[in-house]
Amino acid sequence: CDAQPIVIEGVEKILGACEDLRLVGSAATVNDAVRALPELRPELVVLGYATQSRALLPQITQVRECSPASRVVLWILELSELECFRALQLGARGILRKTQPVSSVLECLRAVAAGNVWIENSVSNEVLGFLNRASMPRITPREREIVEYVCRGLKNKEIAEALSITPGTVKVHLMHIFEKTGVKDRFQLALQGRQLLGIDDYGVNSHVVSG
Repeated sequence: CDAQPIVIEGVEKILGACEDLRLVGSAATVNDAVRALPELRPELVVLGYATQSRALLPQITQVRECSPASRVVLWILELSELECFRALQLGARGILRKTQPVSSVLECLRAVAAGNVWIENSVSNEVLGFLNRASMPRITPREREIVEYVCRGLKNKEIAEALSITPGTVKVHLMHIFEKTGVKDRFQLALQGRQLLGIDDYGVNSHVVSG
């Protein structure tokens, strides 16, 4: 599905040279594609747009409702990391930028046809970054400060003095941190604190993916 005839023609020629892939239909709009899906029953539906692709997100649902067995591949110029994440949530099984070479297009189609999820590296890094941030516990700036001091080995009284609060307040913050992060004590917090804060060393960003 692409509004540019030259793109459809190019895809047809590329797939015509493949023994394991065949183009069974094309359409200039998603509405046209949806009308053809019940008859064509394709294994893959490639949604390709030449402009910003935010409008494709509801169309993923539209295609899947019309043809549940079809796997959707987005062939786009740009999607934000949030939009990529939403596309996967809605059922897309491939996300590929149009700037990628033909070899990547074929690799994506074959992987998705085999039942896998395929995302090119540059996009997957963005999605993983979003998933990492979305899955990390929501700690407050004050709680973050306390985690940093715990990682440095300071005791409650020392942390209280550094932050100009009472030791009792530090203890309450620590209880909230334990609840949010699932750690059992300050020793475990000290071990996992840098991962929690997303740093390799103080002030150096690190991308941590939570499994």
